[in-house]
Amino acid sequence: MAELRLGPLLRCTEGSSATVWVETGEPCTVEVRCSDGAAGTAPTFQVAGHHYALVTVSGLRPDDSPSYEVFLDDSRVWPLSDPRFPPSVIRSPGTGDAVRVTFGSCRWAAPPADGKDPVGPDALDTLAARLIADPEAERPDVLLLLGDQIYADETSARTRRWLAGRRDLDKPPGGQVADYEEYCHLYYESWLDPEVRWLLSTVPSFMIFDDHDIVDDWNTSAAWLADMRTTDWWQERLVSGLMSYWVHQHLGNLAPAELAKDPTWAAVHAEQDGTAAVRALAERADADSASVRFSYRRDFGGVRVVMVDSRAARVLAEDRRAMLDPGEDAWLREQIQADEGTYDHLLIGTSLPWLLPHLVHDTEGWDAALCAGERGERWARFGEWLRRAADLEHWAAFPRSFAGLADLIAETGAAPAAPATVCVLSGDVHHGYLAEASWPSGGPRPPVFQLTCSPVHNSVPLMMRLGFRFGWSAPARLLGRLLARHGRSPRPPVTWRKQGGPWFGNQLMTLTLRGRSARLRLELTTPDATLRTVHESALTGR
Repeated sequence: MAELRLGPLLRCTEGSSATVWVETGEPCTVEVRCSDGAAGTAPTFQVAGHHYALVTVSGLRPDDSPSYEVFLDDSRVWPLSDPRFPPSVIRSPGTGDAVRVTFGSCRWAAPPADGKDPVGPDALDTLAARLIADPEAERPDVLLLLGDQIYADETSARTRRWLAGRRDLDKPPGGQVADYEEYCHLYYESWLDPEVRWLLSTVPSFMIFDDHDIVDDWNTSAAWLADMRTTDWWQERLVSGLMSYWVHQHLGNLAPAELAKDPTWAAVHAEQDGTAAVRALAERADADSASVRFSYRRDFGGVRVVMVDSRAARVLAEDRRAMLDPGEDAWLREQIQADEGTYDHLLIGTSLPWLLPHLVHDTEGWDAALCAGERGERWARFGEWLRRAADLEHWAAFPRSFAGLADLIAETGAAPAAPATVCVLSGDVHHGYLAEASWPSGGPRPPVFQLTCSPVHNSVPLMMRLGFRFGWSAPARLLGRLLARHGRSPRPPVTWRKQGGPWFGNQLMTLTLRGRSARLRLELTTPDATLRTVHESALTGR
């Protein structure tokens, strides 16, 4: 009998359909049966010796939340025989009078239940525990995971012991992962956590990668990439990382109609073994970022989410440096402006914050100018060293892209049918904050916010806390202006003010969007593994 190795994950829910992702132990037919009669079946497909299925469930009814079971060749494998967990249900976001979007990023896998957690309770585990204890409690309609779902370069002690059984860790890449099989191990370690497994089976999730899904500083610069390509392990690491991302994360972001048009999805089902097709996609993404798109758009009632790939879609040449290649940039504009007036709130998901603490923003802009040669070759070499050492790679490190996004948001907000709010959702920087943007020229009518939430489960060193607190201060702004003057950096077209934070610790943010209103809540985990609200506010703007 086939076994359920990983999942189920409830992924794209849209209208009367939803997709459910699983990994199985061998080829089989996967069936999802709902308590209201909705159902779906799919054969497994194979990649690198692993077997997966993405089942489209049809016949769902609005405003209903049927429970579901998973069968492999007619043998029931889900739910598990564990009385702690309520039934997994399928509920489509946007069918009620409000849409609750919970988001965060940066999650180390939690240790086993009998192990000590050096960084405190996992926020996803804690959210799951709350919903398990009270199935009728308010739950997210959708979960947005904004990067670093796994850490390929910062593995746990138990993973390193497993790696040591496969190869010599004294040779690069050492205790980091090296190939597809090792990436799969990271997903097992992360997603087989019992509480997280249940949570992902019952709350629709959408994901995007960040650097640690591949390696720290991924695509920070052309010089960085050239150095990585001189190693004998990088190419397999990158290709395997993109392959595993496509299988485990990206497929579930797509609606059934989009999957039907996807040539790689068709190819993996056309062959007995789809490994070559998925590898070819990953190799194309490496050779020409414009040939593969990992960004996507989802609409939940009156809420539009545009998730932007701010890692693989970069242009790294110093004279053309951009966060998004021209095709990706045009796609972003098209998704935001399509059917204007049909949505009330615009959420732009990007793993890297657009608006940073002011000193960090100015430092990144100054460094970008140095790397571009504004102060000569010696300063350019220093700038490249600093860029890597201090992780200066956010939107501010791509000044034209930063300004371009500001202009696009302003243009969207000035349209006759402008949304009620525009929110940029990000993570990465291991603290949370709320900042509101304004335009000296007048800018858009709706309020525009940067909402940053990180980490879900990770460490926040003391020096990082002190640095980010200082980065928002008045002296820091003065220092930033001095750096900008030295780099001859132009003034940004937008200004911003911190309205909340910084908040440190394992955390989640939730946006509750009802009609034209929006409300924000930030929750931190406590030592006794509960979620405590530390900020709540209406996003009413100036």
